Amino acid sequence: MDAMVVNAQHMKSLPGRKTDVKDAEWIADLLRHGLLKASYIPDREQRELSLYRKSLIEERSRELNRLQKMLEGANVKLSSVVSAINGKSSRRLLESIVQDKKLDEDEILRLLHPSMYGKLNEIMASVDGVISPLQRRLLRNVLDHIDDMTKRIEDMDKLIKDYLDKYEAAITAIDELPGVGRISAETILAEIGLTMNRFPTDGHISSWAGVAPGNHEAGKRKSGKTTHGNKTLKAILI
Repeated sequence: MDAMVVNAQHMKSLPGRKTDVKDAEWIADLLRHGLLKASYIPDREQRELSLYRKSLIEERSRELNRLQKMLEGANVKLSSVVSAINGKSSRRLLESIVQDKKLDEDEILRLLHPSMYGKLNEIMASVDGVISPLQRRLLRNVLDHIDDMTKRIEDMDKLIKDYLDKYEAAITAIDELPGVGRISAETILAEIGLTMNRFPTDGHISSWAGVAPGNHEAGKRKSGKTTHGNKTLKAILI
């Protein structure tokens, strides 16, 4: 007989006494009479790819936050002027800072994208900090780590695209939904699969994703708290 993973909450709602002694017999009897429903288990390989990429993105975000705090500690306020601390112009400025180059007006103009020329005075003031030799070495390490994470994420994007090539039509369809990008579409597909008949109604998939409001009553008011559900899918949808 093939193994089956069942929903523990559904099983607990079925009639019967579940003691330590009778557990196995009771569960086997439920299975024999077709009273247990198999829980949906997402494709393991798809999930591993998606979750690993997610962990890399989160690690890079932590390094970017660390970079920003280190710069602020050195009174470099670049993040308050530019839209992205890891953008091309920002990175050229940071590379010059790490190399202890003189950032005068001509040098900064050379490093900036033309669209940022209007912020020249603000940028000059924002990079006028005090950075010690040790801080420059630390910044070098953080920047190298960010670059390494970026490369790993790009490699994972290619690997996922190759692996999910057969699902391209479904990914494109999900990607067309408002507020859903390609990475989110790939993650949704990895978590719910391609076949929707495993979810009888939209309420079932909403509950499984953890975005369906509960029905618990508190006095006369029903709670709007959502169910636990699939944490990865819930994070994408909310």
